[in-house]
Amino acid sequence: MGTQASPENGYGRSNSLEEKSAKEKAIDEWLPITSSRNAKWWYSAFHNVTAMVGAGVLSLPYAMSELGWGPGVTVLILSWIITLYTLWQMVEMHEMVPGRRFDRYHELGQYAFGEKLGLYIVVPQQLIVEVGVCIVYMVTGGKSLKKFHDTVCSTCKDIKLTYFIMIFASVHFVLSHLPNFNSISGVSLAAAVMSLSYSTIAWGASVDKGVQQDVQYGYKAKTTAGTVFNFFSALGDVAFAYAGHNVVLEIQATIPSTPEKPSKGPMWRGVIVAYIVVALCYFPVALVGYWMFGNSVQDNILISLEKPAWLIAMANMFVVVHVIGSYQIYAMPVFDMMETVLVKKLNFKPSTTLRFIVRNLYVAFTMFIGITFPFFGGLLGFFGGFAFAPTTYFLPCIMWLAIYKPRKFSLSWWTNWICIVFGLMLMILSPIGGLRQIILQAKDYEFYS
Repeated sequence: MGTQASPENGYGRSNSLEEKSAKEKAIDEWLPITSSRNAKWWYSAFHNVTAMVGAGVLSLPYAMSELGWGPGVTVLILSWIITLYTLWQMVEMHEMVPGRRFDRYHELGQYAFGEKLGLYIVVPQQLIVEVGVCIVYMVTGGKSLKKFHDTVCSTCKDIKLTYFIMIFASVHFVLSHLPNFNSISGVSLAAAVMSLSYSTIAWGASVDKGVQQDVQYGYKAKTTAGTVFNFFSALGDVAFAYAGHNVVLEIQATIPSTPEKPSKGPMWRGVIVAYIVVALCYFPVALVGYWMFGNSVQDNILISLEKPAWLIAMANMFVVVHVIGSYQIYAMPVFDMMETVLVKKLNFKPSTTLRFIVRNLYVAFTMFIGITFPFFGGLLGFFGGFAFAPTTYFLPCIMWLAIYKPRKFSLSWWTNWICIVFGLMLMILSPIGGLRQIILQAKDYEFYS
């Protein structure tokens, strides 16, 4: 009896498989990352610039003042080289299995470490990074708006930071409903242009101000312990500055790919352009800012440059526009994860209503956390070391070793291990410094003041 039923079952199974794959295909076409694959190489360039040049660039002179000339320049350049190398690895690994594309960071993790373990290793870190960035950018956007308001109208009534964060969030309640990466490419382009503009303003205005009188390049902290902790925290700031890796596979997923012309060609071209722009933003700001102000530089260089008022107001507005773009780029993979879980695991129907509710809740959540804990610098150092160092500096290397298994003591083997050790040091040391700064700032902080 059992034998007769089997062909029928087999047939039924293949049919349901077709239905399933058709359904999955429909879901994939609805999900934000896999829905449109017709991006040009320059899309990847400005997505990468927007993702990488955070508002972190404005705190680089301050990080330099805590690191000092020698270590500061070394760490900046080393980070630039190492992150470029790990980015190259990610771009290469996107399509190393013929006929498959790892569209998301955790899919690559699952391939390298196994189905379960890959998820447990990558997803928490990626979420910390992406949600962390979104929260920090809420605060940055709010602060820059406040700074703009205070600069333009210094005699006005003082408005609380809380309200500015809400004003900033209101933009995202609209923008977060753009369905996928290609639809935010306009926002992203504007953001990339802005990041170049305000970086140029930051170092241009510093040059114009000239080296300050009685400028000092020593460490600010009075005690040895203070100096060491500040040093660690600054390492976190630098790690935070080079953190576009969390969204790189998701960006590459939007580029069309055929066996003859794989997506890594155009993607790599975009990355090179992005990295040149990043260097043009970072190095002048960090070096010129520190050179002009020495260790008295503020943790946001724009605050050190009070005058000319119109220029600083403009730079702050640029920061706001750029942070709007960055927020969207980092939020997109989170939207993708949330929607994937809802549709694939919890079997919700893919609909605009679902998207509307999920995304509004997310924006509201990041806004709420941002309003509650706006100590900006310390949070950067803390999150920076905790989650940025792994995803940017050594997870790609570990995956590379796990998948390609290079010969022991070969060049590739050494390079990867050096990156892993450097990244681990960053991960362990910078949260220590960042946590201390949070504690110092939180001592005299009142909620919702």
